[in-house]
Amino acid sequence: MRKIFIFFSFCGLLFVWMSVAAQSSAGMGGYVDANLARGDSAGRVVTDWDGYEKYRIGSYGEMLFNRMNYGPNRYKSPDGAPRDSRSYITIPRTVFAGDYKFRDDIILSTEIEFEYGGAGAAMEYEYTEAGEYEGFEVEKAGEVALEQFHITKRFFPWLNVRVGHFIVPVGITNAHHEPVFFFGTSRPEGERALLPSTWHETGISVLGYLRGFKYEVMLVNGLSPNGFSTENWVGSGKQGILEDVVTTHPAVAARVEYSGVKNLRLGLSGYYGNTTKNTTKPAYAGLKGAVSIFSADAQYNSKDFTMRANIIYGDLTDSKAISEENRRLFRSTFGATTVAKNAMTYAVEAGYNIFSFLSTKTKLYPFVRYEYYNTAQSVEEGVKEFPRFKRDLTIFGFNYFLLPNLTLKADYAIRRIDNGNYNSEHTFSLGVAYTTWFFSK
Repeated sequence: MRKIFIFFSFCGLLFVWMSVAAQSSAGMGGYVDANLARGDSAGRVVTDWDGYEKYRIGSYGEMLFNRMNYGPNRYKSPDGAPRDSRSYITIPRTVFAGDYKFRDDIILSTEIEFEYGGAGAAMEYEYTEAGEYEGFEVEKAGEVALEQFHITKRFFPWLNVRVGHFIVPVGITNAHHEPVFFFGTSRPEGERALLPSTWHETGISVLGYLRGFKYEVMLVNGLSPNGFSTENWVGSGKQGILEDVVTTHPAVAARVEYSGVKNLRLGLSGYYGNTTKNTTKPAYAGLKGAVSIFSADAQYNSKDFTMRANIIYGDLTDSKAISEENRRLFRSTFGATTVAKNAMTYAVEAGYNIFSFLSTKTKLYPFVRYEYYNTAQSVEEGVKEFPRFKRDLTIFGFNYFLLPNLTLKADYAIRRIDNGNYNSEHTFSLGVAYTTWFFSK
């Protein structure tokens, strides 16, 4: 609790300082998040569907190289991950997007995502609870996913209705997941560990923009407890593990952002839904498995200085009983592990453009990022604790923006496990990321 109090106190002081700084920085420019509700020079709100008349086609993507000094199995040895030298080169995702206006008030939006080269077959080692070695398992090498497919009906700037498959904007990364909108070669680890990323579901939402505010409230298909685990909490509970998507227990999610102060964006988001009926096998009798998630975040982005902070806290009811039921039903299929009652992450990062002193349009942002995350923050009485899932991460690196939408990245990450009680893990990474609209009309 002391850490949480210190973190919130720091964020409070930081946000007050940023607000004062923002009010006195009139005329500052900078890279603008296209999804951010904001006022233009005439005070009008710029929305998601501004910037084109009939259609537009675009894309974003990442390429990544990692060099690690540790082995892949953190759970087998009593000291943690053994010392090792290994490297990987991957394409985490390439996304192609398109928007089309049937009329000015009816808009179709689509996104297709290719993860790690797309679908295929591969062999993978699986490490589960207590370091048990499962051997070979046939899995997809990657994934082709329909990340977004929805139709929006516009009524007023402050009232619009969206139906289809869309992003669940819980957490700063799900809400603003394009790779030029965060420092570092990979998406923040804490959010990826706790939540699906990118989190997209099917349902209906109401959204709007008003006086610097952007809001969205949605009813979507819920999570399934089949995939809940110690390592990823409910992050692997997104339906798709089994063939059917069950909506017996839908969920509600909401996000509100305020960007009425120049260069500053504040966000709150939440999620709630029972989960135990969202499975194709009758199970979990008498259990609800209610997932509650709260998130708060902030970003200050001036011409040459960027700072972000966020916190996520989650609660799962009936976690002990769900863990026992998963072991009974799915041990041979999923390698079921214990899921914790609570999970938490918080982070802060900052970077400054050191090329601001030069007459060049390119930008070089050295940055530092700190994260704490624990997918087993607390467990129910009678369940053993899992100290190896208590992690903190410090990352140093830079983002070199050749263009506002094209960046080269490099960083060095130091991950501590349970305050250093297990072997630390070091990673050097290089990456390339872009986001762009190819053409529009």
